[in-house]
Amino acid sequence: MHAYANPTRFLALARPLTRWLLVAGLALVIFGSVYGLLYAPADRLMGDSVRILYIHVPTVWLAMGGWTGIAISSIMQIVWRHPLAAVAARAVAVPGAVFTALGLITGSIWARPTWGTWWVWDGRVTSVLVLFFLYLAYIALANASSEKGGVSRVTAIFGIVGAINIPIINRSVVWWNSLHQPASITVSGSSIDSAFLWPLMVNVAGFSLLFGAIVLMRMRGILAETKVEARLKRMAAE
Repeated sequence: MHAYANPTRFLALARPLTRWLLVAGLALVIFGSVYGLLYAPADRLMGDSVRILYIHVPTVWLAMGGWTGIAISSIMQIVWRHPLAAVAARAVAVPGAVFTALGLITGSIWARPTWGTWWVWDGRVTSVLVLFFLYLAYIALANASSEKGGVSRVTAIFGIVGAINIPIINRSVVWWNSLHQPASITVSGSSIDSAFLWPLMVNVAGFSLLFGAIVLMRMRGILAETKVEARLKRMAAE
């Protein structure tokens, strides 16, 4: 991990990797979405409304995965003082917030024909909404940070503490009875029919690759901005 702590070495890997992640992610998302939205069968009970599954599940998955990435990067920043950890955490925050918002929006669209309402204050929906506000708070703290290109120690601690919400989201459908269905995919298997499962997994993989490409692009942008600011300061001091 520390082998890529040097920004120059990291950028040499990140440039081609960003391109490959972006191309592969787009290909998988286009294929999975076209098949899921146009060719996959309708559900026996939910009908065609089930097709939003192929967008909703990947976005919520990455909403949780994004904050997990922030927490891991924050631990690396505080414990091991990894030079790029704070940059990575900051890069994840905005796409994480966007994917969380998409998860909430698609969930509301799905809820209207399924539950008969756009919104319910159940454990899963409420905890994901809390996650969205955590992202906004983290972005505000990161932007107010005095650490150029990174985040402050206080922001990193917030990233770690906020991870408490991730297991709450995951277990909410078990701990509280609500309209939201129980987990369909667990470590012991899946209750989703294969006709729905494989295009869903294709989209999960595709969106994950796109998320990774976006994070790498943001990290490269943050590093470039930091380099420009440092150069301008040197020029002003001369």
